[in-house]
Order: sequence, then structure tokens, then C-alpha cells
Amino acid sequence: MSEKIVVVIAGGEAPRPEAALAVPPGADVIVADGGLDHARALGLDVAVAVGDFDSASEEAVAAAQAAGVRVVRHPAAKDATDLELALDLAVSSGASRILVLAGDRGRLDHLLAGLLLLGSGKYAGVEIDARVGFARVHVVRGRRVLPGAPGELVSLLALHGEATGVTTAGLAYELRGENLGPGSSRGVSNVLTAAGAIVSVARGTLLAVFPGAEAELT
Repeated sequence: MSEKIVVVIAGGEAPRPEAALAVPPGADVIVADGGLDHARALGLDVAVAVGDFDSASEEAVAAAQAAGVRVVRHPAAKDATDLELALDLAVSSGASRILVLAGDRGRLDHLLAGLLLLGSGKYAGVEIDARVGFARVHVVRGRRVLPGAPGELVSLLALHGEATGVTTAGLAYELRGENLGPGSSRGVSNVLTAAGAIVSVARGTLLAVFPGAEAELT
């Protein structure tokens, strides 16, 4: 069975224009509210738009409806962010991999909530990656091969509890069966020594963050 890749475009600040290059051909695109405008700017066709639509432009919503895009409306008073609703739809559609495109500016609470959301246990059955501004983000459960280039920075951060038995290869500061607790800086600012790294976790969840060369200079 071939994997199903779903791209989720978050609302808030727009992803960088080059983020569109990461979208695999034939991938379904689900947008969260204002992500509808971002998808238009990136030239991406949208399959589903979800949210309370308090930030998407009326023009974008009207154009989506005219194009036959499925629009799923929720009340403003709801218990989940628009991004969470979009991720839930991606999972229910049968996605085996989700790629999130988002900006890295705007409200800090939204940015933090979004990053924490990527590692939620309810998405444990799906491989999740994200492009957040200049950064590349990967959720690591079990074992993952993370693409990169020698000299790139990467930080490994534990999410939602302790990550135990963390083992790495291809990094300057190797971890060999170590434990990383949430809030620990032990995994911050490691460096790739090869064209990619291998990260394994015996139990728990890690967020691997490649800040990107441009972000390192800002």
C-alpha cells in the first residue's frame, strides 16, 4: 500500500514562499482558516478548508467554494484550534504522513501550541513533519532518518514527558541510550556530521528542529 501524504497549511503568518517546493506531487492539501489565503499565494490547489473562518479573506472563501473545495465550518467558540481541526481531518482521511506548512512569526502562544500539538499522542500513528518559517521540524517516535547537510544545527526536544533511550548517529555530540526530559536543554544545538542523522527513541516523543541557516543569522 502506498503512503498517503497530506499537506496541512496553518493560518496565522504565511509560510515562506519556498515552502511550496516541499509539497509532494499529488498530495492532498487541507487548510486551516487563513491558510486558505496562504495556499492561493503559494499556488496550491486545496481539497478541504476547515475552521471558523475569522481570518480567511471573504474573497478566498468565495473562490474556494466556487472551485468546489469542501468547506468545513466550526463556531468561533470551540475547544480546538483550526490547526488541530485540520490535523484531525488529515488523519481521518487516511494520511500516513502529514507535512505542515506554517509561518514562524505572529502570536507566540499559537506557535508554541502548534509545535506541541504536532507531538500529540493522538497522531502517534502518523509521520509528521513541518516547515515553520526557515525551520524544518520532525516528530520522532521510534526511529527516524532525518535529512540534512554536514554542519547544520539540530535540536532534539522531548515532548509531553521524558524521552528515554535516545540514540543518535551522524551528530557531533552523540547520544547513546540517554534520557531527555521535557524542558531539558541537553539536546539543544547539536551539529550534523553527515548528510543526515539517525535518531532513535525507545520510549516517548522528540521534536527534532533544524533552525535553518537563515534563521541562525537573524
